[in-house]
Amino acid sequence: MATTTLLQRHAGEGETIAEAIRDCLDYGKDPEKTESGKYISAYECDPATVADEFLLAKASYAAMTGREQKKENNVLCYQIRQSFYPGEITPKEANRIGYELAMRWTKGRHAFIVTTHTDKQHIHCHIYYNSTTLDCTRKFRNFWGSSFALRRLSDRLCLENELSIVENPKPRSKGKYRNYGEWQKDRKGPLSYQDRLRLAIDTALAERPADLDEFLNLMKRTGYEVKKVRGGGISFRLTGQGQERFTRLRASTLGDGYDLQDVLAAIEGKEKRPGHSERKISLAVDIQAKLAAGKGPGYERWVKVFNIKQMAAALAYIQDNNLTDYEQLAKKATEAADRFHAISEQIKQTEQAMKTNAGLKAATVQYAKTRPVFEQYKATKYSRKFLAEHEADLELYRVAQAEMRSLLGGAKLPKMDVLKEEGRKLTAKKNSSMENIKRHDGICRRSSRSKRTLTL
Repeated sequence: MATTTLLQRHAGEGETIAEAIRDCLDYGKDPEKTESGKYISAYECDPATVADEFLLAKASYAAMTGREQKKENNVLCYQIRQSFYPGEITPKEANRIGYELAMRWTKGRHAFIVTTHTDKQHIHCHIYYNSTTLDCTRKFRNFWGSSFALRRLSDRLCLENELSIVENPKPRSKGKYRNYGEWQKDRKGPLSYQDRLRLAIDTALAERPADLDEFLNLMKRTGYEVKKVRGGGISFRLTGQGQERFTRLRASTLGDGYDLQDVLAAIEGKEKRPGHSERKISLAVDIQAKLAAGKGPGYERWVKVFNIKQMAAALAYIQDNNLTDYEQLAKKATEAADRFHAISEQIKQTEQAMKTNAGLKAATVQYAKTRPVFEQYKATKYSRKFLAEHEADLELYRVAQAEMRSLLGGAKLPKMDVLKEEGRKLTAKKNSSMENIKRHDGICRRSSRSKRTLTL
């Protein structure tokens, strides 16, 4: 069982942005609560410098967008508290589930840190995620009913990990909870042993076994015990899943199409898979034959397992591209896939260059803004009073300076005009690559799908 709370963090009266961010994160990272940092995980940030990284992202957002918010309306970060039922989970598992909750909730668009506290009887996680996105162009938009949506997401994760959930939760009440097994029993339409057996049969037949013995071996690999009964019948039992009795392979038990004779007809109705080197005759004829080969149990089984629309699409594709044998189709599919992956890699490299460019521009702007404050600080011979009055600006100066050094790696800082021009070129390059990959994505999908269809 896990309860959740979603909170917003603002800078309080007389508190700087840097202080507000650092205070809440320091509480989460408290060594006494996290067993000396043992149960801390992070995404797109370093737990040791997470406060500075959040702060720099906000400075970059302001520099890139020009948007400013009033102090009372500016959400610095969001905090999720996820508390688990005492004795039901380990700190390591709680941190893993908290990380997955944060990843699904933010969709990987915001940096976050997950701290698991073990100082209370109930293990609980504090998740802090930056309100600013990773690309520093947007902020997280809280929405009506977000707390309910977060609870539903947390419940889903608990069920997936066989933890109990809170039914009909009420504010500040313990509520009722039940374990995953009880919840599964009450579900509408759970998979019965017969349902599982039908799925296993379909899966085995999809492998196109050459004969009955091969089919039975496939069923054994799936986890079924096979027993041949008098009269030539066959029964199955799922091992290790609590099934006590064998289920007979017959239509009266499993439904139409699942009699032994139906399975044998399905096996015999599928041709043996020939080697690709032997397929020199037009593949279009092969597919048309499959489309017209219906009327028998084998064809009905084929339609159940493989969508006939895929065969029609494959037929249209090979006719449009004048592909008359398997080798041509396989070659085209390979070339399309290689080209798609090459463009994808190119886009990744361009995006990384854009990220570096944006980071340099933001750090340069922030450095230029705060350097005069640092010069005054030097002029006062590092006065403590001046530091107390300008701590936020001096912190931004240090962070911007460190970011520039990290991104440049010893190289000379280009002029702002050069950085802007480089940014425009990178954006144009990415847009061109995106158009290119959309076109090749369609080609890659159609050729690969046609190739898979023809090998079934």
